[in-house]
Amino acid sequence: MNNKNSTQEEKKLRWWQLSLLGVACTVGTGFFLGSHIAIQIGGPSAVLGYILAAFGAYLVYDKLSRMTAEDPLEGSFRSYAKKAFGRWAGFSSGWVYWSSELLIMGSQLTALSLFSRFWFPQVPMWCFAAGFGILGLLIIILGTKGFERMESIFAVMKIAAILMFLAIAILAISGVFKTHAHGPSIPGHWLPTGITGFWAALIFAFYGYGGLEALGLMTMRLKDPKDAPKAGKVMLLVLMLIYVASIGLALILEPWESYVVKESPFVVALVDYKLAYVPHLFNAVLIIAGFSTMTASLFAVTTMIVTLAGDGDAPAIFTKGRKREEKKPLAAIGLTAAGLLASVVFALLMPESIYEYITTAAGIMLLYNWLFILVTSGRLLQLKGWGKAKKYIGIVLVSLALTGTLFHKISRPGFFISLGFIAVIGCVTLVMRHYWSKQDGSAEAESIPKDGIKRNMLQGRNKGRIR
Repeated sequence: MNNKNSTQEEKKLRWWQLSLLGVACTVGTGFFLGSHIAIQIGGPSAVLGYILAAFGAYLVYDKLSRMTAEDPLEGSFRSYAKKAFGRWAGFSSGWVYWSSELLIMGSQLTALSLFSRFWFPQVPMWCFAAGFGILGLLIIILGTKGFERMESIFAVMKIAAILMFLAIAILAISGVFKTHAHGPSIPGHWLPTGITGFWAALIFAFYGYGGLEALGLMTMRLKDPKDAPKAGKVMLLVLMLIYVASIGLALILEPWESYVVKESPFVVALVDYKLAYVPHLFNAVLIIAGFSTMTASLFAVTTMIVTLAGDGDAPAIFTKGRKREEKKPLAAIGLTAAGLLASVVFALLMPESIYEYITTAAGIMLLYNWLFILVTSGRLLQLKGWGKAKKYIGIVLVSLALTGTLFHKISRPGFFISLGFIAVIGCVTLVMRHYWSKQDGSAEAESIPKDGIKRNMLQGRNKGRIR
């Protein structure tokens, strides 16, 4: 009875509520710090990159929301891949998503460490990474309801931080706030690193819209699943306006050459204006917002492995604790902890370059799933004319972002890291397909004797009639 009531409550979301929830969940360290890399690689052209990425994200979500409206399924994109192409597709799609979330978790952990070094530059990154990681794990293990309530507050703080920056930036440009530095100025050259620089920066613009998959999962909570397309369009429009306005103002306040991947671009843009505690306040908000997103990723990674195990696509040990009375999936939490430990080790070994590598790989892994969503829609939806055109345009845009990573030394290692994950998942999928075919063969073999007996009886009767 309680489960039924909770399900009904979950489905009472209106489309605009889902839009706002999607905005809150999508805005995270991928934008707060990832935008720095986009500016560093592409210069002012990063603004155009975020507009183009918004269009690409819309094309992907358009197909995902249409599949949801026609046939709402638990598991969203993973279930649709399985329905369209078979068990191997659901298996690989789920593990690609799990891997991307693991990388995002590491990216966010590293971003939190970078934000913290704004105050304590002498402290090694791995110390902050270990501290935030342990705190996040404790929250998962305790499962406090208080944190779930605080998530909405953290989400509001993310949006508030951006709105605060926009307000201060506008006041600085209008002359209310003074600086003895260069002062605000419109960039003179919007393609300083050329077309290849813009191309290479696309992946980080797309990464800023990462979270469409999670929004697809949340559409099951809509009062009317047919409102999913409308919710996604509004969400992406709001995100594009926020991203373009904030990055554009940051580029006016500070020359693009000033941005390096050590601090948030919004903190760097305000430093010259000597606004006392404003950069510190903004940095504190970024840490709180980043921590909430990182912890949400911890939950996503843990939940996905439990879901995979429940469908038989991961070892059954991950579905529950060792003892029956244990409700917490301790084995899944242990696997998540191992992923966190790997992130801390990487932060220790590569303190300067780890964020670029992990962020690139995480963005690429997300886009692999976006491609899968577009291809799946071609199998499950009756696409005609403009519908087919949108699918192919989306594939082209996502492919451009993927291939652009090869044109810059910052993003290139992340591309090969993602290929390593794909190779491992591909090999495991091939092994599992062989195992599944054996299982199917065994099931058929068990049914043969019964069929064979019936067949022999019929043959015997027929022979008797002939004689």
